[in-house]
Amino acid sequence: MTRNMASPSFPAIALPQFENEPLPPVMPVALEHPATPALDDVAAATCAALDASRRLTALAAGCRVAITCGSRGIKSKPAVVKAAVAWLKARGLAPFIVPAMGSHAGAVAAGQVTLLAELGYTEEAMGCPIEASMEVVRLGMTGAGVPVHFDRRAFEADAVLVVGRVKSHTSFDREVESGLTKMVAIGLGKAEGARFVHRLGVRGYMEVLPEWAGIAIREAPVAYGIAIVENAEREAAVIEGAEPEAFYETDARLLKTAKGCVPKLPFEQIDVLAVERLGKNISGTGMDPAVIARYDIRGRPNPPAPVISKLVVLGLTPETHGNGLGVGSADYTTKEVADNLDLYAMYMNACTATFTERVRIPAVLASDKAALQAAVGTSWRLDGADARLCLIRSTLHLDTILVSPPLAAEFDNGLRGAGRVLGEADALRFDGDGRLLTRCPA
Repeated sequence: MTRNMASPSFPAIALPQFENEPLPPVMPVALEHPATPALDDVAAATCAALDASRRLTALAAGCRVAITCGSRGIKSKPAVVKAAVAWLKARGLAPFIVPAMGSHAGAVAAGQVTLLAELGYTEEAMGCPIEASMEVVRLGMTGAGVPVHFDRRAFEADAVLVVGRVKSHTSFDREVESGLTKMVAIGLGKAEGARFVHRLGVRGYMEVLPEWAGIAIREAPVAYGIAIVENAEREAAVIEGAEPEAFYETDARLLKTAKGCVPKLPFEQIDVLAVERLGKNISGTGMDPAVIARYDIRGRPNPPAPVISKLVVLGLTPETHGNGLGVGSADYTTKEVADNLDLYAMYMNACTATFTERVRIPAVLASDKAALQAAVGTSWRLDGADARLCLIRSTLHLDTILVSPPLAAEFDNGLRGAGRVLGEADALRFDGDGRLLTRCPA
């Protein structure tokens, strides 16, 4: 990135009342998630989708086509984009990539190019140029008085190919959440688009976003869309083409499929959930609210389960570059996490989205062990050794988790049919500095 991180410095606090708090042992459990088959050939599916496009197939040789690439780590998308580039070039067209990620990566072009490279989108890998700019053109005004902006480089192209993943958003349920519509409004709207759509909060998502996208589709050269739906293993299960006028309907229909593929924690109640890693590459809010059941948006209900008494964040992913958005959903974290937060990136992200609760810093304790002991000691469980403890790598990695005996017993007793216990219970292990050595299997 082009600036230094704005990181705080916290004292090393260990609360004496929890120094002898017992922690329960844990055992590995393999979770069984919805089984949705992956596509055999992502490139072939992409080309088949593109073959159905009316506008792209009608373009004359030499026309320039902008392809959108966002800030999410979508496993199959680099293969989709590479196949799309090859398909366009085979027809004599001139494809190029534009970052379509709103205000992410510090809301600067160089930062967005760097983020794309980390996600696998480079000029060499994709076979086409990347044209990054934060410049926008104004296309109109919504009924709520919100100006509609659009990426200038994409607007000046002969056609725009929108590529996006259809999935649940990180706020609340609605007919259309993340997908092609959002990519047009917030992704291609750049920083201004992200700021204006989010500025009205819930109303912005429900009303302004679809209207904004409709205006952009009408006024800009949006030619086609490729929608991706991933299964529980993050493999592409659906790749479907859509004409611009069908973006909203396609998003709404495929969202139902996407939600059926989402892995979940199969528990009604957890005393302590410990998350090894939080990050923007895991979820737009660092931790998927659908997994932790904490949307934490005023005026909107949280999911009914699992009810988590205390949540602990133990680390950040390297890919998040200190953007700990979502740490505000936790009850405890560690000095190591807090000292490596980039407050500027977090505040920029949260203030753009207007959900500023997600960057509040929870209780910061000296080590993993101190944080876990405090969480267990305040989880409303009389004996910490009996706590219902669950440890996960991240909200994106739920294939194998670690749970304490009371949670494991739900599988053994037939109360949960979505997993199987893989081994015996072992005590949590820590090094001399209180860093957790026991980790979920990769």
